[in-house]
Amino acid sequence: MIESSRVNEILYGGDYNPEQWPEETWEKDMELLKQAHINVLTLNVFSWGLLQPEENRYDFSMLDRIMDMVRAHGFKVFLATSTGAHPAWMVKKYPDVIRVDGTGNRRKFGRRHVMCPNSPNYRKFSVALAGELAKRYADYDNIVAWHVNNEYNGACYCEYCERGFREWLKKRYGTLDKVNEAWNANFWSHTFHAWDEIVAPNFLSEMHQRWDDSRTTFQGIALDYARFMSDSLQTCFNLEKAAIKAYTPEIPVSTNLMGLQKTIDMYKWAKSMDFIAWDSYPSYTEEPAEVAMRHEIMRGLQHGRAFALVEQTPGVNNWEEYCRMKRPGAVRLLSYQAMAHGSDTVMFFQMKRSPGACEKFHGAVIDHSARADTRVFRDIASLGAELQDKLGSRTLGGRTKAEIAILFDWENWWAVEYSAGLTAHMDYIADVLNYYRALFQEHYSVDIVGVEEDFSNYKLVIAPLLYMTKDGFDEKLRAYVREGGTFVTTFFSGYVDESDRVISGGYPGKWQDIMGLWVEESDGLPPEERNSFLYHGKEYSAGFICDLLRPEGAEPLAVYQQDFYAGVPVIARNRFGKGTAWHIGTRSDESFYRELLTEICGELGILPILRNVPDGVEVTLRENENGSFLFLLNHRTEETSFPLQCGGTELLSEKNYHAGELLSLPGRGVAILRQG
Repeated sequence: MIESSRVNEILYGGDYNPEQWPEETWEKDMELLKQAHINVLTLNVFSWGLLQPEENRYDFSMLDRIMDMVRAHGFKVFLATSTGAHPAWMVKKYPDVIRVDGTGNRRKFGRRHVMCPNSPNYRKFSVALAGELAKRYADYDNIVAWHVNNEYNGACYCEYCERGFREWLKKRYGTLDKVNEAWNANFWSHTFHAWDEIVAPNFLSEMHQRWDDSRTTFQGIALDYARFMSDSLQTCFNLEKAAIKAYTPEIPVSTNLMGLQKTIDMYKWAKSMDFIAWDSYPSYTEEPAEVAMRHEIMRGLQHGRAFALVEQTPGVNNWEEYCRMKRPGAVRLLSYQAMAHGSDTVMFFQMKRSPGACEKFHGAVIDHSARADTRVFRDIASLGAELQDKLGSRTLGGRTKAEIAILFDWENWWAVEYSAGLTAHMDYIADVLNYYRALFQEHYSVDIVGVEEDFSNYKLVIAPLLYMTKDGFDEKLRAYVREGGTFVTTFFSGYVDESDRVISGGYPGKWQDIMGLWVEESDGLPPEERNSFLYHGKEYSAGFICDLLRPEGAEPLAVYQQDFYAGVPVIARNRFGKGTAWHIGTRSDESFYRELLTEICGELGILPILRNVPDGVEVTLRENENGSFLFLLNHRTEETSFPLQCGGTELLSEKNYHAGELLSLPGRGVAILRQG
């Protein structure tokens, strides 16, 4: 939630880049944006080349006119620092501001997302610009948030980063002996005797290309470099944030997280961000559960606080292989889906299509025709009016109460997919989605949280593919289950410590007493091969990985039906203290996950938000001081009807419903039922 006295309504708008258009067009843009019920504009995202034409000279004249114009028209502003793309003169004079790629080549000027986060010149110039902007516009009372840089991501392997990596290692480990121990450096004669012997793990050293993906010969080194690079980018954010806060301490500062960006540890970043903001660009091929899961992860970054959706497209995603239009009702549905999972904003990229370069055909509120009667414009204007007139501030700050948590961890993600087995196709997101999808389809409230979260708030904790056991996690898990919690985990879980060193004594390492079993072997199956098992008399698929379980106190609940390990347990449950731990030793199909998790939730007394809801209808619940808000979203293209199990006022139609009354949702329709 954007905690500011300047925000008292759903923020509706997005990126506006008037500097890309002749100034005589700006006034008409203002009129069109007002017609679309836009109330907030993100400005100055990529203007560094205009703002600082020379090293020792700033020129804010155009931005001054833009800022005065939008203030005069009553728009709120997310003011960006422009530091996501360098001016050409800077790269020419100070080439260290640009990254060196994994092959050892330094880039030339071009594109974006290419700054070196450890370049002293980049840090000097970016922090100075952020401070100058904050000082200049500190008195503008319509600035509701600062937007630092843009979509941080990626890695650099230059000499500054290599030296910075060594200093980072000194702080983390203290001595070379501890580094060697953490990395198992005696393997392949990698024992280091001086700090400057350590080099960045790129394609000239530890990384290699295999199975159509980047692999590494030393997972511990690559894992630490990923941590270091995430920390380096975060340092850049923190430096700009400090420069801004020196002049505008009361205005919240954030950046736009780019979806589930793998290269930055978002849980760690969340501690620096005043609020979570992110960009959601679902492909036309993605299912609703995939989009919802990413929203849930964003909500979980700051322990359930509302977040800000700051970019989505009102039309086509122009970078996809096929630039499919948003179908009628799709933008409205995706916008309400974000709100259903915790967003207090509905924002877009972009307000107006660029006249040139690679985003000129990306979707926008104002098309090149600059008309108000296009289909996209009408849809955006209609949604804006609805948000303004029907919802106002009623849902702001709403939270979701959940008794189920799914664990998600960035460092574990890196480690799983750097692994040297059990398959080259480990996909952490896919296995988390398998469990989330089942709960989504059965309409349970779910939190997706980090491993540092307090588990005592949940009856059920699910940890798919939790390969890494961080320091103290096993004791935390042991206490949770012993005191009555239920824990569900999967194959390839509990294997290694934070340095990717195998925890000796058999898998799942420190969890063996909790799980009541050990994994003797695991079979990595190619996609064309399947095993199977029976669960409650039904046959389900077993594939991808097949754990061969050796129960030592755990109760086998299903066994394999084929291959030489037919009869070996694949699913087991262990009673531990007052609680229960489940091991699911394979990847199965959607029907199995729904069966399993519905059974476990039933045993624990966890109720879905609603029962007997048609497939294709999404259900969430947000609560604040104004009451409870039941979101019902029909992702199907045809109308569907079902009886409500509760009464309330449907806010968008202003119709009152009683329990048992039939609710009809048109294709891609939305209903928000206020209770209390």
